Amino acid sequence: MKTRITELLKIKHPIIQGGMAWVADHHLAAAVSNAGGLGIIGAANAPAEVVREEIRKTRELTDKPFGVNVMLLSPSADEVAKVVVEEKVPVVTTGAGNPEKYMEMWKEAGITVIPVIASVAMARRLERTGVDAVIAEGCESGGHIGESTSMTLIPQVADAIEIPVIGAGGVGDGRGMAAMFMLGAEGIQAGTCFLVANETNIHENYKNKVLKAKDIDSVVTGRSHGHPARSLRNNMTRQYVKMENEGAGFEELEYLTLGSLRKAVQDGDTQNGSFMAGQIAGLIHETKSCKEIIEEMENQAEKLLKL
Repeated sequence: MKTRITELLKIKHPIIQGGMAWVADHHLAAAVSNAGGLGIIGAANAPAEVVREEIRKTRELTDKPFGVNVMLLSPSADEVAKVVVEEKVPVVTTGAGNPEKYMEMWKEAGITVIPVIASVAMARRLERTGVDAVIAEGCESGGHIGESTSMTLIPQVADAIEIPVIGAGGVGDGRGMAAMFMLGAEGIQAGTCFLVANETNIHENYKNKVLKAKDIDSVVTGRSHGHPARSLRNNMTRQYVKMENEGAGFEELEYLTLGSLRKAVQDGDTQNGSFMAGQIAGLIHETKSCKEIIEEMENQAEKLLKL
């Protein structure tokens, strides 16, 4: 499948792996890039030198293009923004904010910049700043989300801007990929299906929780303080929702989730960890290599789109 996204990113398949915090390390990014997609290192809140090391380790494992997801709310964002320039990273995706303050530096370095957006207004604004494409992410996604669904967001964004749109949120197989293309996307970003990839270094309890998930097993927390996030239900999310309903403040809720993503990814704490995953988790039933995930997804999409 050749699109403006495959040409822009110099990749074989128009499939980008999400920059999942604590999950998207050099092993996963390199495996996705070697399989013909675009692997992404999730910088999250990591210190800049940790991100630098991840970039260098990725280069040891692949000679294909890859990217770094810069989480703009991170206290290390300014330093990470410089590291991607110093390390000559070809692609940057961004999340949780507006990357305008870094655009001049990144574009001077020849970096392809692709922000994640959740509204038409933000897509238009960022197109004016010179970004190369946008990832329109629906609320079906795991992790931090907006309010619009992929079905409604992607076609409106595609109509509003001239640069390419990558669809995200609710893609677990080729049917979802084909749907994104029908809505106006020229590539897709997937996260949840890569959680269970063979090359993903997360606790087996996390993978098993995704594999056993049903369609109704995700829940959104954090709406009360304006930072909604989707994860799989467990004791922690039930307690969080209860406290939100009782009017708990932001700091009290943050204390409840302190270190919860690490508890999920590294410790496999099924009761207190934050098992971020999209609604599509109910469709994911088996572990596969990144190569199998990508090729099966694209082959199915091609047949449905009759390409």
